[in-house]
Formats: sequence, C-alpha cells, structure tokens
Amino acid sequence: MTQLTITRPDDWHLHLRDGDSLGSVVGFTAARFGRAVVMPNLKPPVTTAAAARAYHARIVAALPAGCTFQPLMTLYLTDNTAPDEVDRAIADGLVVGVKYYPAGATTNSDSGVTSIERAFPVLERMQERGLVLQLHGEATDPAVDVFDRERAFIGSTLELILKRFPALKVVLEHVTTREGVDFVRAQGPNVAGTITPQHLLLNRNAMFQGGIRPHLYCLPVLKREHDRVALVEAATSGSPKFFLGTDSAPHARHTKENACGCAGVFSAHAGIELYAEAFEQAGALARLEGFASHFGADFYGLPRNRGAITLRREPWTPPASYAFGAHEIVPFRAGESIAWRLTTAGCA
Repeated sequence: MTQLTITRPDDWHLHLRDGDSLGSVVGFTAARFGRAVVMPNLKPPVTTAAAARAYHARIVAALPAGCTFQPLMTLYLTDNTAPDEVDRAIADGLVVGVKYYPAGATTNSDSGVTSIERAFPVLERMQERGLVLQLHGEATDPAVDVFDRERAFIGSTLELILKRFPALKVVLEHVTTREGVDFVRAQGPNVAGTITPQHLLLNRNAMFQGGIRPHLYCLPVLKREHDRVALVEAATSGSPKFFLGTDSAPHARHTKENACGCAGVFSAHAGIELYAEAFEQAGALARLEGFASHFGADFYGLPRNRGAITLRREPWTPPASYAFGAHEIVPFRAGESIAWRLTTAGCA
C-alpha cells in the first residue's frame, strides 16, 4: 500500500504548553487531528472550568489561519478540587475529563493528588455525571523501581478506584507495559487506554543507544521489548479499548540536554505518520483508522470526525530542530527517516 486515506483522527492525550511556546507547536497537531485532549499541567495548573475556558481561548487564538481544529479541555485534579467544579465544567461544555497526576509523578505535577482517598468526593460526582477520569498511571513511592511504577499503580491505586467507583469512565493514559494492557482488556467498557508512538516503536534500549538519548526520555519511561510487543498487539488488535494518544510533550532543547533533563517526547510534527509506520510494521494498516479515528470518539461519547486525511508512503526527514518560542525543540526522529508523509492538512 502506497497511499492511505482515513477519517480525520483525534489525539486523546496532548501537551501544548502556553504563551509563545503554544503558538510554536499547536499548528502541527491542527494539521493532522480534528480534536485533541489538552493536558492541564501548566504553571499554575488548570484547576477550574474558568481557567479551562481561558486556556481554550488562548489555544484557539494561537491556531494558524484556516484551521478547523477543536481543543478538548481537562481539569487538573488536586487534593482540594470541589465536586461542584465537575458540575461547572460540564455546564461550560468545553471540558471532557479530569486528569489525575500522583503528586511528583511527571512534569508540573507537584500540585497533584497526594492520596487518592482525598479525591473520592470528586470521583463520585464524576461517576454520577459521566465525566472521564484520565490517569497518569505511575506509583510515586521511591522504593518502586521506575520500570515497575505502572504495575505498582494498578495494584495500589487503579484497582481501588474501580472497586469504589465501578461505573466511572477511566482512561489509563500512555499504557506502557504488558500488565497495563492486560488490565485494561480485563475491565468493562468503561475502562480504556491510550498508547503513544514512542512506546509502539521503541523499547528502553533506545534511550542508551550510543550514549544517553535525552530526547527519548519520557514518563512513563520506555519499557522492555516484551512490553512494546504487547502494546503493538493491543493497538493493532481492533479492540475499541485502545486508541491514539501521542502524549506529545514539548520541552526546549536546553531543558532536555541538561544535567537534570525534563521528561517528554515531542512527536506532534509527525503525530499520525509515526502510527502509520508502527501499524505497517505490524501488517495492520487496515486497522489504523479504528485506533486513530473511531475508538476514542466513541469512548468519550463524541461524534466521529467527518473529514479525512491522506497519507502517502513517501519517506521524509524531520529537521534537527523546530522553533519553540524564543528557543528550539528537538522532534522525535530528528534527522532520521519517517516512512509516511501527510499529504493533506487541516489548515488552509
């Protein structure tokens, strides 16, 4: 197959940052995706419906001319989030979920939840109102090995959440392990998972190939090869429980190439092309449309997009860097070939 046309996809997990940095990256996503769930871990975090509306306005204002892209907003769950904020978010009509970061788990997560029990009143209201809980699924106990934090989180926190709130709609974001895949599969239709392109294409060896590769460092970190294989099997299986979420997370070069570099892989510049490559390698291109364009919308109870995009099997090479506000950002696969090229765009 040398050309592929699919319903315009959505990105169900995206970081856009704010200010000048936002304007540098949002066009990449808008060219490829009809919608994206935008993460709320700004400084300060987006904790209220009013803050989400203001951030939504900034995103729309930063879009290139002619874009039809729709940002889908989230709230940042804290120990002090009030259940009434769920009602305000639903009434406002822009918020599709609430993001749970265990305190200290990843970038700008210091305001996250210190104990899941503190969030029970909010989760109960979310279950009643049908608002999705989006989980950064990693335990933060320093005694837990970094490669085992997803498994530990499932046993210590996620099972507790689902036992207490069995009808709550939950997305385990950026699933990275075979255990995570198996857990999502074993749950009812109210539990789903997103999968990133880097976790489909790479295992943890890639971070150390020829030396430390800071631009491949993300949280959750890349895992073992048998985990990557399980993720590919899940993504390409045709199961509606797994769908696209790039977790594209831009950081300026100097904050990645640093003695204590930031976690995050920037993939928005090739946010659908990388998935096409992974699905082709698995011999499953015919199933990309469901994973990228159908299953996430169905889970969130939103209509599928009406338009389409076309990809051509034509290798191209991303540049060494892109502008990122006053700085620069190094994209995933910088200077390396990507097998598929987007030939249509969602912006005029």
